[in-house]
Amino acid sequence: MCGINGIIAKTNRKKDDITSILNSMNDLIIHRGPDEDGVFSEENDQFTVGMAMRRLSIIDLSSGQQPIFSDDQQIVIVFNGEIYNYKVLKSKLESEGVTFETSSDTEVILKAYEKYGVESFQWLDGMYGFSIYDKNLNKLFIARDFFGEKPLYYTHTDKEFIWASELKSIINTLDFTPNISKKGLNLYFRLTYIPAPHTIYENIFKLEANHYIAYDLTSHNTTIHKINAEPKPKASNISFEDAKAKTKDLVYKSVDSRSIADVGLGTFLSGGVDSSIISLCLAQTTDKKIDTFSIGFKKASYDETDKSRIVAKQLKSNHHEFIIDENDLKNNIHEILINFDEPFSDTAALPTHLLSEKTREHVTVALTGDGGDEVFGGYNKYYIGKMNKKYTSVIPKGLHKSIAGLSNKYLINKDDTRGRKFQINKLLNSIDYDGEFYWNIVSLANTSKQLEEIMSPDYFESNIFKEYKAVLGKQKIETLTDFRLVDKILSLEGGMLAKVDRTSMLTSLECRAPFLNKKLWEFTNTLPENYLMKGWNKKHILKEAFRDQFPKDFLEKGKSGFGSPTGDWLRQSLRKELESYIEPQLLKSQGIFNAEVITKLVTDHLESKKDSTFRVWSYYCFQKWYKFNFLKQA
Repeated sequence: MCGINGIIAKTNRKKDDITSILNSMNDLIIHRGPDEDGVFSEENDQFTVGMAMRRLSIIDLSSGQQPIFSDDQQIVIVFNGEIYNYKVLKSKLESEGVTFETSSDTEVILKAYEKYGVESFQWLDGMYGFSIYDKNLNKLFIARDFFGEKPLYYTHTDKEFIWASELKSIINTLDFTPNISKKGLNLYFRLTYIPAPHTIYENIFKLEANHYIAYDLTSHNTTIHKINAEPKPKASNISFEDAKAKTKDLVYKSVDSRSIADVGLGTFLSGGVDSSIISLCLAQTTDKKIDTFSIGFKKASYDETDKSRIVAKQLKSNHHEFIIDENDLKNNIHEILINFDEPFSDTAALPTHLLSEKTREHVTVALTGDGGDEVFGGYNKYYIGKMNKKYTSVIPKGLHKSIAGLSNKYLINKDDTRGRKFQINKLLNSIDYDGEFYWNIVSLANTSKQLEEIMSPDYFESNIFKEYKAVLGKQKIETLTDFRLVDKILSLEGGMLAKVDRTSMLTSLECRAPFLNKKLWEFTNTLPENYLMKGWNKKHILKEAFRDQFPKDFLEKGKSGFGSPTGDWLRQSLRKELESYIEPQLLKSQGIFNAEVITKLVTDHLESKKDSTFRVWSYYCFQKWYKFNFLKQA
């Protein structure tokens, strides 16, 4: 696991200058690869190109140093991530006469490209961001993995093309501060994160998952291409029993492939369905005790360690349980939030970082249950989607407006409980008769109407999901398959995976997600939807595939989200800081918000007139980012 950086000067520039820039970019991401670094740069009359990386040694500790060159020195690669099927690919290439100097997966990518070109990218099973400079073609290729587990940013300026694993490496290389992107701003205040291809900055982009950039060093033109063609989901006629057996087989194989490491490896074990199954599979595919890690909370309403203990006892694992209180989470708020380099307000980022930090004291790699909900249909919002269809077929639109109005008046939370009143109110405010329901559900911070109210007209943009609807090829999102596809391109890439990557890599821990396997995703997309969600039973086929491995009814136990009591913090220890973010002078100088509306929203929350945790926390995280990046204040 590593982080990569790169720069192309579009005119001749001294090689030493580029090397110096790359070293500075590397220094900013040392947490991603504290073990060693590597730099390549080359100048000619037309341009100067350089690539660099920081390495966290996981595979081939002795000879996997980067950059790696082809035998004739004409092709060079820097790579961030893991290729889980590299041994299979290596054997295939060796049978075709290809020779290798190392045991690293990086060299396998290089040699596969050298023989087959960009076609080879589609054979890679893994999480990655890499760049290949091919002197023979005078081209550079930059690729990102199928789900977007590893980040990759890029930008064009008049003088340079720059790419990096983290935004900070780009921002600190530029000789100017980019403007805020209105698109990125609106996406953030709807979703609590910014999905690819956008960032919070104008003209700086995320490479979309499952895509690669081809950069022509002669013309300085770029084109972006999809790596794997994703077939339109089509239900197969497979029987449930056969599908169940195949599900089990694919999960075991994925866990096995993602367990390859020359360093210590364990699992995050929350006691939920996904992490329990991953831990079980790992325990059954190794001949020694596995290490499992979980966080417990002193506050009983947040604590679920009883579930993880049940699984750990069954697996006879070396179980590590870290009991924390709210102060442990608050201590590193600034460091964690600023490390995202753009506004990000998933409250689970705080405990995820703390779990990663504690886990890193024991192992270097952790398997997680991430992706299980998207792959197998496990979110509550999926069956809420079914409810919208039934509701709108029975309740006339005019009557619904009256019902929603009463809900907003009487179902008001005054504290951060997120209980039944909160859930009913969220549902009723998301109901839509024109196909926008699911887009409202995934908008965790603000609906379009709410955002229009708090945002200055100069910054507000409507219909911000238009391009994502185009990717999906449909305007109305109605089925479970639709919901899962939306989550793959929005919340998985932009939210979940960004959260886990930034918080774990900040502690130099590598996290791997066996459920995020292209074969598994494509298989579940062919299954009848009632195999995934039977009635109101979510992840039906996954649970049935492993039911006999767990105590009776264990897989039916509910599980709370992995969040933090941020609503309370905003009223207490963070109150003074939050109040500084609604000072009239700041709001006027920004010109981003409707000062009167945003001030009332924050004040009502602070005075417990109405709990608006998600909306106010997203505002707090934005202003913290803004203050650090534009006002240069910690």
